[in-house]
Amino acid sequence: MRVAVLTAEMFEDVELWYPYYRLLEEGHQVDLVGCKAGVTHTGKKGTSVEASVSASDLDPQDVDAIVVPGGFSPDYMRRCPPMVGLVRTVGEAGRPVAAICHGPWMLASAGLVSGRRVTSYPSIRDDVVNAGGDWSDEEVVTDGNIITSRRPADLPAFMRTVIEALERDPVPAG
Repeated sequence: MRVAVLTAEMFEDVELWYPYYRLLEEGHQVDLVGCKAGVTHTGKKGTSVEASVSASDLDPQDVDAIVVPGGFSPDYMRRCPPMVGLVRTVGEAGRPVAAICHGPWMLASAGLVSGRRVTSYPSIRDDVVNAGGDWSDEEVVTDGNIITSRRPADLPAFMRTVIEALERDPVPAG
């Protein structure tokens, strides 16, 4: 399966790299998707990653799932209309869209939070609630195809849930 891991400046390093390598380990094709291809983004802890594909060049029909890391990067991501459109289209198609920490900011901008049970880093709880989400302080919250977690310590449970969603009755891309 093809999974898009989104990237922008100031990503929470472990929230990008842990999902990236776990998905590769499971045999998935993983694209590092930015607003523009070839741009290098630096994480909060100093690691860097180059976007392998731009959101505008990626056909949402070819994406089986999306992972949105946290940190401050979702605030940059949601300023890029093609990234927001990619998340919205994949989510509305019923494919897994997973976000951790501040990642639900992107889900809110894509219109995927309203009427959903979600979690996030506690500091953006008000943003999630104001976007129509039913916020819950849990390690992982799954509501249909939307998977959310709170913080780096939740990564093992988060990725188990993401991988299970990819294995369970996937809605194939294309």
